[in-house]
Amino acid sequence: MSSQLSRRSLLIGAASLAVAAGPLAQVARAVDRKPKVLVIGLDGTLLSKIEVADAPHLKALRAAGLTAASPLYAAPFAPTLSGPGWSTIITGVWPDKHKVMDNTFAGQNFAQYPDFLTRVENARPALGTYAIASWNPITTTVFSSKVDTRVNTPSAEYDTGTTSRLVSQLATGNSDAHFVQLDGVDEAGHEHGAASQEYLDAIHAVDTSAGQFVAAIESRKTYASENWLIMVTADHGHTDPGGHGGSSWQERQTFLIARGAGIGAGSTRYDIRMPDVAASALAHLGIAIDPAWGLDGRPLQQPGDDAFDALRPRLTGPVDEGGIGAGVIGFTHTPPPGWSVDNSAMGTGGVTEWRGWSFTTDEFWTKAEPDQQRESNVRARGVFAVADGDEWSDTSFTGTFDSTLISPAYRVRGGRPATLTYTTYYRQEAPQRGEVLVSYDGAAPVSVRTYTADTSSRVENLTLQVPAGATSARVRFRYTGGNNWFWTVDGVRITAG
Repeated sequence: MSSQLSRRSLLIGAASLAVAAGPLAQVARAVDRKPKVLVIGLDGTLLSKIEVADAPHLKALRAAGLTAASPLYAAPFAPTLSGPGWSTIITGVWPDKHKVMDNTFAGQNFAQYPDFLTRVENARPALGTYAIASWNPITTTVFSSKVDTRVNTPSAEYDTGTTSRLVSQLATGNSDAHFVQLDGVDEAGHEHGAASQEYLDAIHAVDTSAGQFVAAIESRKTYASENWLIMVTADHGHTDPGGHGGSSWQERQTFLIARGAGIGAGSTRYDIRMPDVAASALAHLGIAIDPAWGLDGRPLQQPGDDAFDALRPRLTGPVDEGGIGAGVIGFTHTPPPGWSVDNSAMGTGGVTEWRGWSFTTDEFWTKAEPDQQRESNVRARGVFAVADGDEWSDTSFTGTFDSTLISPAYRVRGGRPATLTYTTYYRQEAPQRGEVLVSYDGAAPVSVRTYTADTSSRVENLTLQVPAGATSARVRFRYTGGNNWFWTVDGVRITAG
């Protein structure tokens, strides 16, 4: 494939399901079986097209496991190309860490953020690792030489050769962690477009390969004593005319299909992101994730408990935002229980959706005004809070944007430090200002962090000096400004010392 064709990775996982009454019983029995992982990458594959294609094996995996659609970044964070996409999936970190910005891999930072199979080798060298790809940069550049077996399929054999080699390995080999990339869907997308029959036919072809992988796993003589997690994902989407690299919603699409013990059949998740594939593979193999690794991924086996995500059933469609699309559901001003929003100093008028702090999704927010770097909010998950003075000011208003998001009371221990953790992304334009304040037992709030310069998407961990005798703390996020930019907040918690 030429360097101009972006590689798409779809991980089709087929995990063996324990013969038990429910997920907890499956987990209990799985503990006694040897964990194994298969990650199937389907280059440039859209989940929406799998749904309408002749793809019985992928649909069977969805029926037996979970499906999670999720958005990607866009430039300037990174373009929707295969180099950044595969690197994110395989390393478990976003492009601002692994530094792959195109298909040349120039400036890559794999020494600090290696692939997940290399992490397996470093942590448990006795485990077997295997990677094969139709697009060779994956196995020559992204996966390191520490991986036991790296196979570069000859271009003349393409996906057919990749499939036959992996089928043989799965049926009779002893590897524990496997990665495979199939390229045909991306090729069809470039040549014919995602709206074509050829694109659907290519999905049928990789679906057939996926079925062969599952059959090979289930034919193993040791299958009954093994605990397989199978995951399927993609590195990016495709436009209807064909192509990717841009910021359209179709190009920014990826997904995870996962089947294995403890995963609810036919379940849907909204809190999974692209780097979670690597973290999930490591967790399944029993490898503890060291915080010092700096992974952005979170194991799917450990879903978060974020209050904002519980708002999804309350989200409604657009009111004033005409460009989002009538069928897109994605905002509310109603906070979760225990949370509140103080708009007493807020100006009047403005765009309804963004009048004060709002709770929204990536799709709804980025479609409000694409290509203004909202797509760089990569570390938020599911539903998040946003104060967006820029969008609020897009219709007649008076006064300024001045809104404060207030948390519930968290328990703390007087005289002991606590840690305030939250995910945030802040884009600055004067006179805008963001401020984080904490109050203890109802006393006057104290400023602990201010934002007056661009702050890339990140997880903040602030040490709080809890006063002696204090038993509770509330956090306030105050955003002030006018027709400026925005601030997002997600995953707020306080951990008592």
